[in-house]
Amino acid sequence: MRKLLIAAAVASAILAPMSASAAKDSVNIAMRLEPPGLDPRTGAAAAISLITLYNIYEGLTRIGEDGSVIPSLAESWTISDDGKTYTFKLVEGAKFHDGSDFDSSDVKYTFEGNAAKDSKNKQKKRFTNMESIDTPDSNTVVITLKEPRPALLEQLGEATAVIVDPSSAAKNATNPVGTGPYKFDSWTKGASVKLSAADTYREMDTVKIKKATFRFISDGTARFAALLSGDVDVSNVPNELLSSDKLEEGFAVVVGNTNGETILSTNNANPALSKLKVRQAIAHAINRQEIIDGAMFGYGTPIGSHFAPHHPDYVDHTMTYPYDPAKSKALLAEAGYPDGLELSLKLPPVDDYARKGGQIVASQLEKAGFKIKIENVDWPKWLDEVYKKKNYDLSIVSHVEPMDIGIYARDDYYFNYKNKKFNDIVAHAESAGSPAERTKYLHQAQKILAEDAVNGYLFQFPWVLVVRDGLNGVWKDMPLFAFDVSRMSWDN
Repeated sequence: MRKLLIAAAVASAILAPMSASAAKDSVNIAMRLEPPGLDPRTGAAAAISLITLYNIYEGLTRIGEDGSVIPSLAESWTISDDGKTYTFKLVEGAKFHDGSDFDSSDVKYTFEGNAAKDSKNKQKKRFTNMESIDTPDSNTVVITLKEPRPALLEQLGEATAVIVDPSSAAKNATNPVGTGPYKFDSWTKGASVKLSAADTYREMDTVKIKKATFRFISDGTARFAALLSGDVDVSNVPNELLSSDKLEEGFAVVVGNTNGETILSTNNANPALSKLKVRQAIAHAINRQEIIDGAMFGYGTPIGSHFAPHHPDYVDHTMTYPYDPAKSKALLAEAGYPDGLELSLKLPPVDDYARKGGQIVASQLEKAGFKIKIENVDWPKWLDEVYKKKNYDLSIVSHVEPMDIGIYARDDYYFNYKNKKFNDIVAHAESAGSPAERTKYLHQAQKILAEDAVNGYLFQFPWVLVVRDGLNGVWKDMPLFAFDVSRMSWDN
């Protein structure tokens, strides 16, 4: 017995260091879509921020999983009584991955560049609202706004407000340089982006994951197989596979919320679609629950306007135009199309909500007298023809940015929606002096979009991930699209 105890003790002594040396410090994340670039200030695709936000790049603030505002490159701030002047105290010791020091001049450079005439930043107006950006010393930034923006701290934590290095900013789309916990290693087009822990990061002792690989696997069944084989640790998979008994051991299915409004995008400049009765006919033809059940296997929350149901200011407008194919057909005839209306439906390469959902939507519209021609396109073509050139009738896409109801007030946005009253209400909401006042205007804005049937409002996009057992820190809810790898760790 004594010999057995000694042997066990020796084995324990030998295995302990071996176990420690074998502790997992890498993670492989599967993504359905490959980003078109790696600069989140200039690209519209959510895949960009999923890889880069809070990993490669940081902003003055960051958003936590619960939606709260947390210090990041700014360790503290004060706001003037009139809500126009923000004074940020910056962290000390932050460096860019190229070794250069981060200071207030980088904030000034970045934000003035975002507001420049040739800026491609999709939230450019947030930066043109900055009257001045002063840098009294290397660790202080004073931003004075033209109009108050109570949501500024949240907005500075989004991907469009990440701080960049002047010496490398021009190459960030292909060789990104930031101040975050991970530096860019490589991008194998069509396959993966690889990151590794940055020795320049000021809090590297808190980072447990040292290497992260984002693998691009467009086919849902292939992503599922990659999970089962151990090639990836985190992925979304087709919803119909979530109940598979192969996931019962070794994985957790995590279901949460996003800010992604899935809509039937509508070109309001199209002569037919510019008619309210035609858009009302589309709204009455849509059976949201049928789309959620058929395309999303029950995952999703119906919406009747462009607003997240979990937001405290949400108003349910799903019954503004309830499902009624007969009413839809009558409105189409009243609008001047008694024999039906031909429309194209351009669908991006997203199998579930876009391609499957598109088939269901097309069928619903055809029952009401529409004649729908489906055209499946890849992302570059969708971004070029639909998003940039506005050469489309209908499309289906999820808009994933937080609190993005203001996109309807953009003059050049691809919906081609023009409504001065709505624009004024959004402006009032953005500069509201109190939460109650802001809520009032946000309620009005939602009502206008619902009654104008600007788009076909379908459902709030759910966040459903399969996560390998033992991996901690993967966000359940997605207040904005980011895989915050530095918060992850393995049970060892």
